[in-house]
Amino acid sequence: MSWSVPDVAEERDLDNTGLFGEIRRMVRTSGAVGGIAARIAGHKMGIRSDHSAYAGDLKSILGGLKGPLMKGAQLLSTIPGALPEEYAIELAQLQANAPPMGWSFVRRRMATELGPDWERRFRSFERDAAAAASLGQVHRAVLPDGRRVACKLQYPDMQATVDSDLRQFRMAVGLYYRIDSTIQQDDVLVELTARLREELDYTREAANLRLYRTMLAGRPDVSVPAPVEGLSTRRLLTMDWLDGRGVQSVLDSDPSQDQRNAMARALFHAWYVPLYRYGVIHGDPHMGNFTVRDDYGLNLLDLGAIRIFQPHFVQGIIDLYRALERNDEDLAYQAYQAWGFVNMSRETMRVLNEWARFIYEPLMQDRVRPIQEDDDPQFGRAVAERVYAGLKRTGGVRPPREFVLVDRSAIGLGSVFLRLGARLNWYRMFQELIADFDAAQLAARQQDAMREARVPPPIES
Repeated sequence: MSWSVPDVAEERDLDNTGLFGEIRRMVRTSGAVGGIAARIAGHKMGIRSDHSAYAGDLKSILGGLKGPLMKGAQLLSTIPGALPEEYAIELAQLQANAPPMGWSFVRRRMATELGPDWERRFRSFERDAAAAASLGQVHRAVLPDGRRVACKLQYPDMQATVDSDLRQFRMAVGLYYRIDSTIQQDDVLVELTARLREELDYTREAANLRLYRTMLAGRPDVSVPAPVEGLSTRRLLTMDWLDGRGVQSVLDSDPSQDQRNAMARALFHAWYVPLYRYGVIHGDPHMGNFTVRDDYGLNLLDLGAIRIFQPHFVQGIIDLYRALERNDEDLAYQAYQAWGFVNMSRETMRVLNEWARFIYEPLMQDRVRPIQEDDDPQFGRAVAERVYAGLKRTGGVRPPREFVLVDRSAIGLGSVFLRLGARLNWYRMFQELIADFDAAQLAARQQDAMREARVPPPIES
């Protein structure tokens, strides 16, 4: 990946954190939202247009924003029927691609976070960004004792940016909901708002790093960087630099089947050991959030989008799995209630079970297999369309907020496993995690780990 330094006009725009910057941003996002609303309305009224072409334009517009509008659209794209198909397909492919801050701007931002003598606290600090994402950018640095670190510096005025983007996103979803209320997004938006506001606080992410180092301490195939306490603030996170290659770069080198399996196994552990042993899930499994070690283990890098669940919710995930195994509708209904689905008919539950079977299928067959055996790349989309049609027929559903990141993680991880071409016995790996599950023990482990890592309580609204 190559980076270019912004010109003077771009840097001035980055540095403009006042009212006019907010107005410019609202004009830009309002135009995109208005276009979305008009196209969706036409779509529902039967007016034909080149939706796929417009969806591509929309992806280009949103991909240039630094705020959460992109992440929200990606999240909704994993819920069957939450967006029209053309938009969901395009938005699911978005990756953060914000332009980097220039050196003079970085120097001012670092002085704001660490004081005017901040450069004396490093032996070296690379001027060019090593990576950029939706909320900030990363610079390589070396501490006086020789420790190599990554400094993740947040873009300016991100709180106002988040608030602005969320207003626009709620407007777009609200307009769509007036046209099609099959998937009621109220709780989804509450969850999205809370998690995005948590991501703005890098002291919280530092706590998440400590938490994941504790939860994955017994898994040698996953590495998690340690934060540097004295060099981290709410808008600057300094942590260990972990050497690794991007997943796509590794795949381009044509790894062996064993190497592909090793990456997938490490990824499975990184996401599901925390969930089934501690009730914690990483809600953003795209390939930019981890790198591959030389031994084909993984470095888990970005820990901003974390969700902590009550033990009964994790019990509900396991109960739904058992219910599908046994065709036990009563247990399935109980599981959905534990997840937070309310006022749901048995008919709606049966429709949701089709989506659940799609998600759980690889975990229910005791044999080595790929994550998806159907060669059709649109197979998952076809299942989603059937589920959406069924939900529309049975009166719709209101997904609880607890459901959102679990669904996103399952879909996102499945996509990565598919890209890796892994062939594993997913059933046995899953059984290893849930064999001795006990909700009370999970609660105790969770409490101890959160206390040790000094994780603040989650934002609930």
